[in-house]
Amino acid sequence: MASLLAMTETNPNSADFTADYTGDYISRAKGWFEELRTRICREFEAIEREAGSDACFEYTPWNRAEEGNSDPGGGVQGVMKGKVFEKVGVNVSTVRGSFAPEFAATINGADADRPNFTATGISLVAHMANPHVPAVHMNTRFLTTGKAWFGGGADLNPPIPYEEDTAEFHAAFRATCALHNPTYYDRFKKWADDYFYIPHRQCHRGVGGIFYDHMEVTEDGAFDRNFAFTKDVGETFLGIYPKLVRRRMDADFTDADKKRQLEWRGRYAEFNLVYDRGTLFGLKTGGNIDAILMSLPPEAVWS
Repeated sequence: MASLLAMTETNPNSADFTADYTGDYISRAKGWFEELRTRICREFEAIEREAGSDACFEYTPWNRAEEGNSDPGGGVQGVMKGKVFEKVGVNVSTVRGSFAPEFAATINGADADRPNFTATGISLVAHMANPHVPAVHMNTRFLTTGKAWFGGGADLNPPIPYEEDTAEFHAAFRATCALHNPTYYDRFKKWADDYFYIPHRQCHRGVGGIFYDHMEVTEDGAFDRNFAFTKDVGETFLGIYPKLVRRRMDADFTDADKKRQLEWRGRYAEFNLVYDRGTLFGLKTGGNIDAILMSLPPEAVWS
């Protein structure tokens, strides 16, 4: 299979190709992200029930505002604070509008003369009560500018790493990648390793996973191929992460373990506020502040 990431480099008519299909593409992707959100939240609530908790997600709809835009879109923020999930956010949004000129220059397929965009996606961050349970991040998204593309991934962030958990998390995504392209796992793992790095701390924020972006729609059939991979990323996350949570959620922990967790959360917060592109995208496009910053931990320390 040819590299789907590189297709638009050789197809100067990609904007013309995507223009007629944008509405259908956004609708299909939006429907899937919302379905995945519902299934993930149901599974996380089931874990809370297993722990004797009645915690549930609270959903808060929000609407985006943009001057001169009659249909800027919005989303739904979902947050649960429970016995196992100290704080977990699962957000979905579909927004459309125009980038500011200076920001447009930084976005694939956009520039000052063509600043319009649509974006739909799901974003998830879970911070866990027990420091033996790994925190996690997952998101998948579909964007259109002058081009159209998928991006996303998932990465594991354990305060106390276990080789078994790391190996199973990576094995799950390696198998998923292999179903679509034999080069995907090595490329997307490296992308995650490079991206989820905190330069000023000279460390990674976790044990990695996969990250991909600009998986573009440039020809007939490319949307379905890339969408199939993106859906499998979501399915893989739903299959592996609850398994790791159930494995560790009843483990005993010490004050030292909790201190280690809180210090590690500080590193997580630093990355998300200084380097994370999703945070910047949300802030630059007038997103809901609470939904954008739901990735921050409920408690952290800097010693």
